[in-house]
Amino acid sequence: MTAYRRNFVPGGCFFFTVNLAERRLSLLTDHVALLRAAFRETRQRHPFAIDAIVILPDHLHTVWTLPEGDADFAMRWQLIKSTFSRGLAHNERISQSRLAKRERGIWQRRYWEHTIRDDVDFARHVDYVHINPVKHGLVNRVRDWAPSSFHRQVRLGNYPVDWAGDQLDDGRDYGERG
Repeated sequence: MTAYRRNFVPGGCFFFTVNLAERRLSLLTDHVALLRAAFRETRQRHPFAIDAIVILPDHLHTVWTLPEGDADFAMRWQLIKSTFSRGLAHNERISQSRLAKRERGIWQRRYWEHTIRDDVDFARHVDYVHINPVKHGLVNRVRDWAPSSFHRQVRLGNYPVDWAGDQLDDGRDYGERG
């Protein structure tokens, strides 16, 4: 088995990508209220700041800052994933290995985590979060994707409403592997 190394930094800031097991599904946007409730419930019990987030049909990207002295983002992801999963009907495909472990088949087991190093790294990852719906061809303008913290950032004055302009197949690479 692969030995995954996580960088548990108390009070750290982290970028995450979390995927559905079945990438062709749109459970996250179809059940965005349930996902928001899972985040809300987890944050009430185990606080953390959501600096940026975007919910796409089959995956999400987010930047979190944990409270001082707390490095347990793994437990928070477990709670978010399990709370969301409990709210869904049991009709997903489940592999034999998941059946043996009594797991649902909704989420990929792993997730991508990156420790934010400095202010430039933070800004790049927050921008990446917000541009992602455009990158995936879901909208032509960042402002047109509703399940995103971009709108909150506009209200706070951190982005202009027309940030990134219209992206009509401009051919740019937005940093995600193909």
